[in-house]
Amino acid sequence: MKTTRAWIVLLAAIFMLSACGQPDFTYVRDREGTTYFKVPSSFSQLNTEAIELYLTGDHPNSEAARLRRQEVWSTAFDQSAQPSVEHLLSSTDPFVYATVHKLTDEQRNAISLDRLRDFILPVTGQVRTLYAANAAQAGRQPLFKGFELISDQILQLDRGARGVRVRFNYQIGADVQTFDHTAILDEQGATVSVMLIGCQSICFRARAAEFDKIEQTFKLLRLPG
Repeated sequence: MKTTRAWIVLLAAIFMLSACGQPDFTYVRDREGTTYFKVPSSFSQLNTEAIELYLTGDHPNSEAARLRRQEVWSTAFDQSAQPSVEHLLSSTDPFVYATVHKLTDEQRNAISLDRLRDFILPVTGQVRTLYAANAAQAGRQPLFKGFELISDQILQLDRGARGVRVRFNYQIGADVQTFDHTAILDEQGATVSVMLIGCQSICFRARAAEFDKIEQTFKLLRLPG
């Protein structure tokens, strides 16, 4: 009887240790430790080098790409059973991309709420028109079609930081993808922190409450000193 009871206690202890070793969330900070968020641990973290090269069009060995690695931090998380950076623009499973940019003096002077809206994808009418014109000039069909604005919110944050949160649809290929874009300019106008959450529109409507919880953890941190 004592031996059986000892085994039960041991198995219970092993189970508790196993449960404690599996956190519910992955906690994320940028390289400088100024931007924070968390995602469910069911998301897989990805290397974003391919995303950065896609968004900028830079050659990986160029000086522009080297400087960007110094001034830009980014990460991505995919909940697909087969995670891929390609799911940034089209997936039936949630995808989270986050980035923090140190702004140059020229960029600081040009920053605006509309620039925050357009920081990753074309959102404002002016930039969408420019995007379509550039695609036509290059003789190719635009990847992003059928823009639909769902919501647009201006964020007034602590200590003078400000930002926007925009939710919108784009038709990409045969599917409609929904994006939830939050961009925050810190109080000094020195950095922009962006979170982009996306999945196909059917997925997004079904899981919008989950995405709200992820977005609500996206915050600027105040470091001592």
